[in-house]
Amino acid sequence: MDRLERQMLQTLKAGPLSVYRLLDAQDGTLPEFFTRLQALQQRGWVAVEDGQARLTPAGAQAAAALVNAGPLRCPHCEGTGYTLSPFFQKVLAAYRELIAARPPAIERYDQGYISPEGVVRRVAFLYERADLYGDLFIVGDDDLLSLAAALTGLPRRIVVVDIDERLVAFINRVARERGFPIEAAVYDVQQAFPQRWQGQFDVFVTDPVETIPGLELFLSRAVSTLRGVGSAGYFGLTTLEASRRKWYTIQRMLHQMGLVITDIRRQFNVYPDEGEQNFFRYQEKLPIVQKLGARVDYDWYKSALYRVEAVEPPRPLVQGARIIDEQVYKDDESWATPY
Repeated sequence: MDRLERQMLQTLKAGPLSVYRLLDAQDGTLPEFFTRLQALQQRGWVAVEDGQARLTPAGAQAAAALVNAGPLRCPHCEGTGYTLSPFFQKVLAAYRELIAARPPAIERYDQGYISPEGVVRRVAFLYERADLYGDLFIVGDDDLLSLAAALTGLPRRIVVVDIDERLVAFINRVARERGFPIEAAVYDVQQAFPQRWQGQFDVFVTDPVETIPGLELFLSRAVSTLRGVGSAGYFGLTTLEASRRKWYTIQRMLHQMGLVITDIRRQFNVYPDEGEQNFFRYQEKLPIVQKLGARVDYDWYKSALYRVEAVEPPRPLVQGARIIDEQVYKDDESWATPY
């Protein structure tokens, strides 16, 4: 019995639960989770019926030495450890109104956005680190974090680049109507990075695709924007589609770029099931859903929030144009990416 299996068995000692809740209780990749679940079923320790997993009598015996200590995460903050102060509660209320007419996530760009509370919680985290002042650059803004940040009145300037013309038009329209200091432009990360944005910003935010080529490309474009030592960056990364080996490669890549990791907040970003708007609308195309054979009934897709800071002059690993293919968006761990 390995660590991931122990995580799953100790969770099931509390009683039957959805396979997606079980998935959320462990921290392996999706392929690792599925392999362990199959192994536990083959040993006769776990039974799965209609999307519900439970311990069998043999499984209960095998897990006798394990303990289910009950819920450990804060029930009021989605387990992040951060609540929203009255200031950010007002930001959240205004943000909800602004995004009511947002363009829906589309499969073509592998889009998916975090919950409104999660977006404002991320903005609050930037505020706590005093990174919300000055000039902010966002590479890809499915979450419309630019609007939430602008609602605080703190950033001097926000520039957003995104490949999706719908998002760019929506952000620019709202910015004009509300007088926000936001400029959004259509940009494909395959293109050479424009000189006018290089070295001009204090902070970047991005949520790259979770393949090594994709991360290298997205992070390089983001790092290109930083002014120098002391500038900071934020990005999301899961354990679901990024193995320990991949995390190791990413962290080595960050060091090569002159960045140090200052914070990793586990499961900080929650991607909710919001029907016809978010990425679970095409859940039947996700490999993990196909393999589990059950519809999503729990917000299991979560990512860690990284904060990095430049301790040397930032050095993007990719400069100039780089034409990419499907390998940038998908690899053997991309089981939550539509095929």
